[in-house]
Amino acid sequence: MTSAATSVETSTAGPIEAVVFDIGGVLLDWDPRYLYRSLLPDETSVERFLAEVCTPSWNAAQDAGRDWDEAVAALTARFPEHADLIRAYHERWPEMVAGVFEDTAAILRELRAAGVPTYALTNFSAQKWEIAVERWGVLTEFDGVVVSGKERVTKPDPAIYLLLVERYGLTPERTFFTDDTPANVEAARRVGLRAELFVDADTLRAQLVAAGVLPSAAASAGQQAPRGGGPRTRGARAAEDGQVSPEQRGGADAPVATEADPR
Repeated sequence: MTSAATSVETSTAGPIEAVVFDIGGVLLDWDPRYLYRSLLPDETSVERFLAEVCTPSWNAAQDAGRDWDEAVAALTARFPEHADLIRAYHERWPEMVAGVFEDTAAILRELRAAGVPTYALTNFSAQKWEIAVERWGVLTEFDGVVVSGKERVTKPDPAIYLLLVERYGLTPERTFFTDDTPANVEAARRVGLRAELFVDADTLRAQLVAAGVLPSAAASAGQQAPRGGGPRTRGARAAEDGQVSPEQRGGADAPVATEADPR
């Protein structure tokens, strides 16, 4: 089985000219459980609520451009007994973000310092994106951003990848894309991007080294174990949550499901 790093290394498409980041699960630690664990009595109640009421497919409709007030009103009409909990998803959305994955942010800044153009391609509500940009400054550090809620098209639809490429004049085979959702990675590959699954920052660094974007010395430095407390990382999050997948948590940038196929 070919490793993620090797799959980049064996490409003959030429040098990487730009790097594109997913946001949720890659740069921002977003999970609605962070909020609902403070509102519901136990984990079973949290999981049931997110699977049956504020479902991933309901949230995905906002990522695709639906207005939040409209979304809350429609869902409250179906589940009036959960009106306060549904409204909290909208009004207390920032409490679903534990912070920035600083190890990924460090890679973004290394790329920028090296003069590598960086972009973001994210399934994100347009309304919530504006809040996120104000709160987490790292989101302003890209050379360009494509937000699904503004474009009204979401990953893994090929159209959003093509929009990114056309808007910023990117060459697909010379553009590296990282995303923590397999379906989004596969869709990116189908339109020609050199896409790799995001596992954690160390793996991303190794992939970028293999692609010739970052020097191996930087990779070695990044793989040194931190001492003591240290910033939040994807690895720390996985250890806390037991490797919850984007599909399971219904997070930003998870595959879009329809109401007929809730995830």
